[in-house]
Amino acid sequence: MSHSEARERVLQAAERLFAERGYTAVTVKDIAAAAGIHHASLYHHAPDGKEGLFVEVMTRILERHRAGIADAVGAGGEDVRAQLHGIAAWMLSQPPMDMIRMALSDMPAIDAASANMLAALAFEAMIVPIVRVLYDARGRGELLQGDLGNIAGGIFSMLQGLHTLPEAYLERSRQEMANELIDVMLAGMKAR
Repeated sequence: MSHSEARERVLQAAERLFAERGYTAVTVKDIAAAAGIHHASLYHHAPDGKEGLFVEVMTRILERHRAGIADAVGAGGEDVRAQLHGIAAWMLSQPPMDMIRMALSDMPAIDAASANMLAALAFEAMIVPIVRVLYDARGRGELLQGDLGNIAGGIFSMLQGLHTLPEAYLERSRQEMANELIDVMLAGMKAR
């Protein structure tokens, strides 16, 4: 196996473990075991250790979200409903990001500069595109006045929250539920 293949296995294992448990609950030994390498070998593939891996993995995830959300918005044309449904489809197709755990547990456990960089990247990748969709729709006369930043945060939180619903309680897909919630929000915001 090449160095780059082993490194990619390390990154994938770290991504999965950090998503499932968070930064503080994952050890370097956990990552090495999940990647199928010896604990001491991990530092060859990740010389900055656990924190460096966390920052790299989170940056990678957030860049993936930035691109996926941008594609979803572009595919929706100038239709706010289609754009928001596309954003919902993208976010629900990805593993959930526990943003509350990240803010309360993961970020305080890492270097402040890295935490601030990741927080800014998360905001730019996941909230700002929703804000832009809403402001553009308001500019076209589709939405009434309101705190669109707050509404964008609510949409993001709602979509993240749908990931937490146990399968046993779902009577329809998360996407159908997201679309309905978005439609209700838009009906309450649309200019009459």
